[in-house]
Amino acid sequence: EVQVVESGGGSVQTGDSLRLSCVASGYIFNDNCVGWFRQAPGKEREEVAGIYTGGGSTYYTDSVRGRFTISEDNAKNTVYLQLNSLKPEDSAIYYCAAGAESCTAGYWAEESQYKYWGQGTQVTVSS
Repeated sequence: EVQVVESGGGSVQTGDSLRLSCVASGYIFNDNCVGWFRQAPGKEREEVAGIYTGGGSTYYTDSVRGRFTISEDNAKNTVYLQLNSLKPEDSAIYYCAAGAESCTAGYWAEESQYKYWGQGTQVTVSS
């Protein structure tokens, strides 16, 4: 059974940083796409960042580019999302998704292609 588990969320102040982790069991993050998505109360889930594991290509939605960084540690089978310069509008539940084969600029954000999803980790940014 494949499990994807996120961790690292918390409550912080504007301008602070957090590092989210996404660990998979029963599945290897290698040569596929891993994405981070988020959902704020009353809003639809949206893409945040994606990475092609093994290839290194990374993608970001415009609102987080330059502030967030997605990376991988193959030895730990973990994908990270570094969140810097956090803003109140970044407050949301952050989800990690894995198992998508297509990781091009046009497809990494397509939720339907991801096979495995975690339960999410809450990020709350106060002003």
